[in-house]
Amino acid sequence: MRLAINILLLLLIGFLGFLLYNSIKAPISFQTEKKARANKVKTRLLDIKASQEIFRDIVGKFAHDFDTLKSVLVSDSIEFVKIEEDPENPGNVDKFIETFTYKSALDSINNLGINLDSLRYVPYSDTEFKIEADTLTYQKTKVHVLQVSTRWKDFMGPYASSKFKKFDNSYDPDKLFKFGDMSKPTLNGNWPE
Repeated sequence: MRLAINILLLLLIGFLGFLLYNSIKAPISFQTEKKARANKVKTRLLDIKASQEIFRDIVGKFAHDFDTLKSVLVSDSIEFVKIEEDPENPGNVDKFIETFTYKSALDSINNLGINLDSLRYVPYSDTEFKIEADTLTYQKTKVHVLQVSTRWKDFMGPYASSKFKKFDNSYDPDKLFKFGDMSKPTLNGNWPE
């Protein structure tokens, strides 16, 4: 009888130890995975932002979709303006010469290490980022605006449920993870630092 009670107590202690271990491990695992996934998505968004800025330099506005973005970046060139002192009037600060040179946009993209084929896809997912591009009047000026986004649940995998809010009060799987804004001219991101 005493042996049975000791075995039962030992099993109960083991079970309670397991519960304690999991209650400590679960929030740490969630935060670690959330940070790693968010950093990877942030990196991809920054690549999209750089690509869109190069596209805007070429075309004068932002791309509405990834096919247009890729097509222009693969086939067009970026214009660079170099302002030099006029060799016929050296030392005259009022006389400068502008020279124009062109460089392949694809070379710039490759130098940045951006893969145009995978740019559209949200890491840890088979979904694509959503691109919104338009113009609006902001402070009496017509401006081009851009927003590229995905939802947290699109890349959080097994942590895409709102039940993980108990580990992080600010976590909302339906919230947008994005850069840019359709209501004002900004390309800032809303990701955690």
